[in-house]
Amino acid sequence: MKTLTDLLLLGLLCSLLTTSAAVIKMKTATECCMKFSARIPLKQVVSLRTTSSSCPRKALIFTTKKGKTLCVDPSEAWVQSHVTKIENSQQ
Repeated sequence: MKTLTDLLLLGLLCSLLTTSAAVIKMKTATECCMKFSARIPLKQVVSLRTTSSSCPRKALIFTTKKGKTLCVDPSEAWVQSHVTKIENSQQ
């Protein structure tokens, strides 16, 4: 009887892990920013994107040359300056 209980518990655990993985993937697909990074030198930024409109906080995500993603506040003057320069360099 103990073996049957252990098997059922193992099956439940595997089921939960599979479900949790799906939730994590879904959350990763819509990246949201909870806190903002300090000023980043423009020469380190290679790309930018906006967070999803479903996120509780409006933000931009800068990707650096090293592949790091950093959340920044789009209302900051330095962020607006970086965005303008990045957009102008892509034209």
